Amino acid sequence: MAGWKTSRRTLSLDRPLVMAILNVTPDSFSDGGDFLSPDNALKQAEKLIGEGADILDIGGESTRPGGTRVGEDEELRRVLPVIEAVAKRFGIPVSVDTTRSAVAQAALAAGAEVVNDISGLRFDPTIANLAADAGAGLVLMHSRGSFETLHSQPPVEDILAEVIGGLHSSIEIAKTNGVAAEQVAVDIGLGFGKTFDQNLELIAKLGKIVAEFKEYPLVVGASRKSFIGKILGNAPVGERLGGSLAAAVVAVLNGAKIVRVHDVKETVNAIRMTSQITSPSDS
Repeated sequence: MAGWKTSRRTLSLDRPLVMAILNVTPDSFSDGGDFLSPDNALKQAEKLIGEGADILDIGGESTRPGGTRVGEDEELRRVLPVIEAVAKRFGIPVSVDTTRSAVAQAALAAGAEVVNDISGLRFDPTIANLAADAGAGLVLMHSRGSFETLHSQPPVEDILAEVIGGLHSSIEIAKTNGVAAEQVAVDIGLGFGKTFDQNLELIAKLGKIVAEFKEYPLVVGASRKSFIGKILGNAPVGERLGGSLAAAVVAVLNGAKIVRVHDVKETVNAIRMTSQITSPSDS
């Protein structure tokens, strides 16, 4: 796996990459409402980049439990000014977090170079055509159900088999529509239709999924999620940093190439320390 190709560059995977979350929504579970205005979003982008983010993932529709769909026009209104401003001002790769082809198309035209699809092309397979035409990076996440039922699916018995099967299906859609293997990354979809124990199992047994998808960088997004809060004594979202860092470090040790996080500086430092311990330099 030489690297991950986006529409503007090939990202080296010699070290784990940190994908920073920037939600321009009023209702995301962690930072909803904080960065609704383009000015605030741009300031946050600058902060995340300064803290060492490798990729900036911008989303305009919350996929939290209990969330409701926003209109396509509203999603576009939220994300496009921020994507355009970040792409013009900074050199960082920009990802758009969307399940809609119209939003993906406009975002790519505005400067995004990755599409992060939490439905794994189930909701709108046309995203694959757009990624193929643009040569864009494409993150395919495992999930089940419709947008409204993403978090209320009955649990499956064998979560590893379910995730592996679902990701293979998403990859097949991408391939059929002309997306090259080097453009694809896969995400296990922590918190989406998984039980508390299954989220932990996926992180613990990540190596099996990595082995199944050797061609593709694996993305893990555990940051601040509810299963972490539960372990930490029902800690509120703002008090889940320690658990989030532990999950990111274990994921990296088990083969994750990209971690999607809210707390960039702390995660960058934790991964740097982990890498130094596991692969110390001669100096």
